[in-house]
Amino acid sequence: MASPRIFCDLRLGPGAQFALAEDAANHVGKSLRLKTGDSLVVFDGSGGEYEAVILRMDRGHVDVKTGARRDPPTESPLSVGLVQGLPEADKMDWILQKAVELGVSWVQPVVCDRSVVRLSGERAARREAHWQRVAIAACEQCGRNVVPAVRPTVAFRDWAARPGAALRWMLAPGAAEPLAAQPAPAAPLELLVGPEGGLSEREIDIAGGIGFRTVSLGPRVLRTETAPLAALATLQALWGDLRA
Repeated sequence: MASPRIFCDLRLGPGAQFALAEDAANHVGKSLRLKTGDSLVVFDGSGGEYEAVILRMDRGHVDVKTGARRDPPTESPLSVGLVQGLPEADKMDWILQKAVELGVSWVQPVVCDRSVVRLSGERAARREAHWQRVAIAACEQCGRNVVPAVRPTVAFRDWAARPGAALRWMLAPGAAEPLAAQPAPAAPLELLVGPEGGLSEREIDIAGGIGFRTVSLGPRVLRTETAPLAALATLQALWGDLRA
């Protein structure tokens, strides 16, 4: 059985000895039921991981020591950022978790014309911190050692005013060009997905004006929580992790 993986919010190195953060220590002791002398894997999100051993456990306090660094090839050769129209309820958690598993490089939540949820200020900051924890947990589970950033939530018009990547694709039902018919991305890619109800005509026009090409995933209309994951899986199968 593979060793449990724990994210550590500090700079790691070989031979480091430190205490796990409280949440991680509780997870190790109560959920995983590890004991002194057991092994685990720790990583700091910047790339690479370390085999570690538990030196001491005492009432929620866990001391560990790292061994040598290793760099398993778990990152995708594609650089894909997801611009996600803000969906309802906990759908964003699902999208984030699965997008991280599918190799996304970063995620940008945007408040669109048809977004039911409107986040700003302190409420947005709390949700963004939660979403970053979701991304970290997904990395712990799937084996990634680079944690994708969840960028601050912005209104669509403010996001559109910023300079973007050289290559930009927008998922649109009924688009004439299938995603799978596009040439292999030769640069970092931005993928734009609307919320429930899709992007408004105004937003489609704005996105087209800043270089987004409309692409389709087929004849059916996919939900906002389905479309980005289908697109990421297609990208990985064609040009990324699963390419022949």
